[in-house]
Amino acid sequence: MKREAAFGAEPQGTAPRRRVVVDLGARSYDILIGPGLIDAAGAEIVARLPGIRAAIVTDETVGRLYLTRLSVALRAAGIEHVEIVLPAGEKTKSFEQLAHVVDAILAARLERGDAVIALGGGVIGDLAGFASAIVRRGMRFVQVPTTLLAQVDSSVGGKTGINSPRGKNLVGAFHQPSLVLADTALLDTLSPREFAAGYAEMVKYGLIDRPAFFDMLEADLGGVFGGGAARGEAIRVSCEAKAAVVAADEEEHGSRALLNLGHTFGHALEAAVGYDAARLVHGEGVAIGMVLAHRFSAELGFCPPEDADRVAAHLAAAGLPVRIGAIPDAPLTVEELMRGIAQDKKVEKGRLTFILTRGIGRAFVANDVDPAAVEAFLARELDR
Repeated sequence: MKREAAFGAEPQGTAPRRRVVVDLGARSYDILIGPGLIDAAGAEIVARLPGIRAAIVTDETVGRLYLTRLSVALRAAGIEHVEIVLPAGEKTKSFEQLAHVVDAILAARLERGDAVIALGGGVIGDLAGFASAIVRRGMRFVQVPTTLLAQVDSSVGGKTGINSPRGKNLVGAFHQPSLVLADTALLDTLSPREFAAGYAEMVKYGLIDRPAFFDMLEADLGGVFGGGAARGEAIRVSCEAKAAVVAADEEEHGSRALLNLGHTFGHALEAAVGYDAARLVHGEGVAIGMVLAHRFSAELGFCPPEDADRVAAHLAAAGLPVRIGAIPDAPLTVEELMRGIAQDKKVEKGRLTFILTRGIGRAFVANDVDPAAVEAFLARELDR
């Protein structure tokens, strides 16, 4: 697969700091976007949560890069804290690691008014957020996302949780953060594969209901990957798009389900490979899933086939896989994928729900989708 390799920093002295508000009434919070925010974290946190103590939850990879900087920033603001360092990888989103984090927070005698700070990507954010939701029936929570995927998606909106052997994100809670600090300079240490995986979630917002944003990404793919103003602006638009959906439907009773475009197929693919990141990471599963959602929509007569081709071409240009056969090693089966789809969180009374589309920027919730049609479609896709 083609991978964009050039990454450029957004100069801290000239880059604007962007602010997006997630409007949830008394529980509203800021998403701050820009370079250098990790070093300002203590000041930003204490301004909103005065007098707190905290637990920083991170993983070994991110911890080596950024834990000292965050700790220094917290100490400078007078925030006492403990550090909880976990193994890296999707398999950390487990009952075992959740129990470890909960025990460490309790051992530190942190109170309900204190905070859990997630320093890392989506795995750490989801796990730390869930721990903060259940310890003492709910602590404060701050997100410091270090990947593009986390900055534009998982850190915003309050979905927290862990995986079960039966499926992804099946155990969790809605628990909103008090603050999100998206330091864009931290993205410069990502590998091209990690950045591309996050880019898939960015593209998703254009495909749901912002076709002009998809047009912009098509026109300036190199600018977003290269860094600078295009990257910062694309992150802002993505956060703004998600904030609007979350404000309208916080707990996914209706329109928020649209944010799962590509995820029903994508989660099934992740489960089928055993959450093996060497074969497939989340954003890659979402990329394949979004292409499948458009192709399935085209087969059902909802979406022009040309739109499905356009989506696939753009994601491929970003270095992302766009078909199931691109996943390395042993081939998958229809039966494996249907088992994952049957465990999807949107399933109601055994009826399958998919996010389908009538064209780019025109996604909709399709209830009671015929399983036989899905099986036949997957069989054809596995032969591509």
